[in-house]
Amino acid sequence: MSYTKLLYHVVFRTKYGKTTIPEAHEKELYAYIMGVIKNKKSKLYRIGGTENHIHLLFDIHPTIALSDFVKELKEYSSKWLKQNLNFPNFEGWAVSFAGFSYNLNDKQTIIDYIKNQKEHHKTVSFEDEYRQFLMDNGIEIDERYFLKD
Repeated sequence: MSYTKLLYHVVFRTKYGKTTIPEAHEKELYAYIMGVIKNKKSKLYRIGGTENHIHLLFDIHPTIALSDFVKELKEYSSKWLKQNLNFPNFEGWAVSFAGFSYNLNDKQTIIDYIKNQKEHHKTVSFEDEYRQFLMDNGIEIDERYFLKD
C-alpha cells in the first residue's frame, strides 16, 4: 500500500470574472462541490470565495491527476449551477485555474486565508490576488492569456 497526502490549494473564477455566485446561495454550491470531492475519494478541508471566484483546499486520491480532478469538478458544478434557479446569471467557469501544492504544516494558514476571502477582497482585487499567487509560486505570466477567459 502506498501512503500519500497531496494537499492542494486551487483557485478558479467564473467565466470572464462575472459576479454570478450570489452570496445568499454560495453555501449550496459549496455543499455540492464538497459532495463531488467526497465521491472522488478525496477530502475537502476548506472552500470559500466571492461572487466571481472560489478557493479550495483539498487532498486528492493518488490515482487522480490534479488537472483531471479540477476539470471534472468544474464540469459537474457548472452543469449543476446552470440548472439551479438560484444562480440565474451563471454562464460557466473560466477555462484556466491555478493550483498549488502545500506542506501539511501550511494547512491551517491556507484554511484561514480561504475563510477570510470576503474581507480580503474589500482591499485586494481578484486580479491582483491571482497575479501574486502566480508570482509567489514562480509561475511566469503570459499577459496575452492572463485572465482572458
